[in-house]
Amino acid sequence: MTASRFPLEPIETASIDELRALQLERLQKTLAHAYAHSPVYKAKFDAAGVHPDDCKTLADLAKFPFTTKADLRDSYPFGMFAVPREQVVRIHASSGTTGKPTVVGYTRNDISTWASVVARSIRAAGARPGDMVHISYGYGLFTGGLGAHYGAEHLGLTVVPFGGGQTEKQIQLIQDFKPNLIMVTPSYMLAIADEVEHMGLDPKSLGLRVGIFGAEPWTNEMRQAIEARVGLDAVDIYGLSEVMGPGVANECIETKDGPTIWEDHFYPEIIDPDTGEVLPDGESGELVFTSLTKEALPIVRYRTRDLTRLLPGTARTMRRMEKITGRSDDMMIIRGVNVFPTQIEELILRRPELSPHYQCVLTREGPMDNLKVAIETAPGVDPSSAAASAAAKQLQRDIKVHVGSSVVIELKAEGGIERSVGKARRVVDLRPK
Repeated sequence: MTASRFPLEPIETASIDELRALQLERLQKTLAHAYAHSPVYKAKFDAAGVHPDDCKTLADLAKFPFTTKADLRDSYPFGMFAVPREQVVRIHASSGTTGKPTVVGYTRNDISTWASVVARSIRAAGARPGDMVHISYGYGLFTGGLGAHYGAEHLGLTVVPFGGGQTEKQIQLIQDFKPNLIMVTPSYMLAIADEVEHMGLDPKSLGLRVGIFGAEPWTNEMRQAIEARVGLDAVDIYGLSEVMGPGVANECIETKDGPTIWEDHFYPEIIDPDTGEVLPDGESGELVFTSLTKEALPIVRYRTRDLTRLLPGTARTMRRMEKITGRSDDMMIIRGVNVFPTQIEELILRRPELSPHYQCVLTREGPMDNLKVAIETAPGVDPSSAAASAAAKQLQRDIKVHVGSSVVIELKAEGGIERSVGKARRVVDLRPK
């Protein structure tokens, strides 16, 4: 017997007027809370000459200053918290690979809110009562594992809290436990599929129905490749620790047309990354979020650096965001041409002789930057074969025509690109600092 679906929350299908009224009420409370209890925000608002009382409409949010990752690093570790540290029940932090980590905190209510939006996300992805979910996001300071875990438990699913790594063991437990869903980065899902095939098995034999993939940009071409290979529905989850963690937005399985933003908790804007000007819905730019219900770390106009656009709601009242096309800080500028790894990924996936495992390697000769794309050939395809060489030459031409940049293609045998158990390392910058 097929299990019935979980019911939607009323706010998911409320009228736009009801949603906007709730957003304004929560926005005004958030700005007042941040100003009264976060010295960092009080100083930022005062310096910008704005006060929470100046927010009379949602459009008035544009008067308030942006928050950046630098603000969190400068206030390390707890300087941006808006509640006493004793009321913070959990702390997460970024890896800090490019400087001090960004530290975020959660009150008990924040944890409950986070669990509810992740539960809503998993339900939107197609979870059904009685399902089991295998979680391969990393646990620890990274928000992925515990965020997914609490949300899945809140929804009432059976949770397998595996985390990253130990790919053979993961496959064994997926085979033995037979989970319906998996939550993992798309690049690690590919690594799992590779290992299954090395075992002489078909990845479809894992029996997974839905994959909830996030933590890194991935294209619709990648979706199609994973779905065809693993035999599941691949659905996009979006989030970032500074705003909450996973569960800020999620695709609905019935449409798979970009993540629906849970706008009752997170208010989105799109800005021109250069000028900061707010752009109308439908125009591409940098995604900015303001939290509407967070207590420990309210976040006002946080610049995500993710590039996308806001689209009308389809499966829900809330607006959607187009799948992330890249990040303004991931962008490679090659001899005056803006290049994103996802643009190259789309073209790689058109060539059956090539695999989705690739890296963009940046070098410099004199004043000129050069880009080399290192790619594994597909399983069973010799990198030195005529077919592989022809595919590389066609890819080189495609990148020149569609992206506008001349690149060198380096073909590698299977296993030649490092595997990630978390976010894939798509760009290797070897240029002198």
